[in-house]
Amino acid sequence: MSLLHPPFPSLVSPVPRARPHIHRPRHADLHPLMPSRMARRCHAVADAPPSLDQSRGSPREDDPDGKVLVGPSPEEESEKATADYDWAEEWYPLYLSRDVPDDAPLGLTVFDKQLVLYRDGYGVLRCHEDRCPHRLAKLSEGQLVDGRLECLYHGWQFEGEGKCVKIPQLPVDAKIPRSACVRTYEVKDSQGVIWVWMSQKNPPNFSKIPWFENFARPGFQDVSTIHELPYDHSILLENLMDPAHIPISHDRTDWTAKREDAQPLGFEVTERTDRGFAGWWGKESEGSLLNFLRFEAPCVLQNNREFVDKDGQKHYFTGLFLCRPTGQGKSMLIVRFGGTRRSPLAKLFPKWYFHQNASKVFEQDMGFLSSQNEVLIKEKVPTKQLYLNLRSSDTWVAEYRKWMDKAGHGMPYYIGHSTISLPKVPAVVEHAPAGFVAGASASLPTKGGIGSMHAPNLANRYFRHVIHCKGCRDVVKAFQAWKNGLSVLAAALVALAILASSRQWKVILIGSTAICLAGVYACSTAITMNTTNFIRIHRRL
Repeated sequence: MSLLHPPFPSLVSPVPRARPHIHRPRHADLHPLMPSRMARRCHAVADAPPSLDQSRGSPREDDPDGKVLVGPSPEEESEKATADYDWAEEWYPLYLSRDVPDDAPLGLTVFDKQLVLYRDGYGVLRCHEDRCPHRLAKLSEGQLVDGRLECLYHGWQFEGEGKCVKIPQLPVDAKIPRSACVRTYEVKDSQGVIWVWMSQKNPPNFSKIPWFENFARPGFQDVSTIHELPYDHSILLENLMDPAHIPISHDRTDWTAKREDAQPLGFEVTERTDRGFAGWWGKESEGSLLNFLRFEAPCVLQNNREFVDKDGQKHYFTGLFLCRPTGQGKSMLIVRFGGTRRSPLAKLFPKWYFHQNASKVFEQDMGFLSSQNEVLIKEKVPTKQLYLNLRSSDTWVAEYRKWMDKAGHGMPYYIGHSTISLPKVPAVVEHAPAGFVAGASASLPTKGGIGSMHAPNLANRYFRHVIHCKGCRDVVKAFQAWKNGLSVLAAALVALAILASSRQWKVILIGSTAICLAGVYACSTAITMNTTNFIRIHRRL
């Protein structure tokens, strides 16, 4: 089962919400319109029947493309409306709480805002701007000393509220300047996820922290992973709300995705608000819309499904995706899949197996998603002028980009369906990303570690996932220890076999050596599974 897209993601009933009053601030600058996409498209669109999309009107009889392509919605035909939205007045998912290191600071970002997260001497989570007020060194490259955050440039130390409490270079009779403090951000641990409130203007609105009902149900179990990815969070969200690509992109990755199962999908949009949208979708072969999807600003996507077993007991399944923008062309994703009933077969596999399988799924998508990101930035036009969205597969993608039209003006940058606002400042490329290896600063590899596995590169599975996942780091270290131990033991057994005079003992020692070498191979395979990228073989033999 693919960790990203299980065959039965659960189903929760949609909760009706009152549509908030729509404010109309000044529109974002629009790119000059290009020639109509319809005018420059080749005339080779198949005359396929319209899908079961109940959110849109019937296609025009004189428009063959309208039978298969997503057409204009009522909102597009009327005056464009914008939502009252401010990206900073939101909670963003920072990290899985279980993976926050106890002995080191962690450098993270939200859009272009650099943060440092750590636990103080009392185990309380603290979050500051990742910048020392002295000479702008990143505090995430520092260390924790007696529960205080110390900058490793000159040793300035800061307490949990951001106040500087120690400057080694000050004379004995001098006082620490009041301005020697760091900006703080409110953080909250909710259902195993650390959330940060990004606003510096208004106090945190705790009612905005998402609550996921299924994860609070008795008996609900989940497998959660975290991944750093080299493309924009909007590209990531599009990919996650696109079930049509699974049979093709992830063919045979698990027991469910098969390219011959690619088929038309049906959609019904049941809710559109200033904060997102929701609706039902399903496969044509299922005959009904069994899955419920909800996107909610700023970065929460969940896909739910429920069913009743033969004993009349209702079961719930959820695929939850928390997508944090970490900069231009970068994102971080927390994936949480779970349910109230788990397959007996899944219980036979350790968690690290599902984690590495999730990494494999991302690597299968990575090439074309990164190139898609590059094309969008290069073309500098809304997706309406570039995408050919099908009614039978891309309804959620179109809905998401149209939501960006409404709320994008309140973001640092965005690409919507019919509007666009590109970044005003160039992206910063860090050759040595500060704090990137902070989670392993007290173990191996240390900060500044070298070698292919430990190189700070988003194309490297170790740095995309393992460095952020305490469980997988421990597994890799354990397999490395076993591999080294078995290798030494195998060498000792070979030496004993050479020295042994009895033929019987030689056979026993050589057999034991073979077993040790098999163990070395198994450990090497497990390490490779956790740290080596998946490479797609394009040529089918």
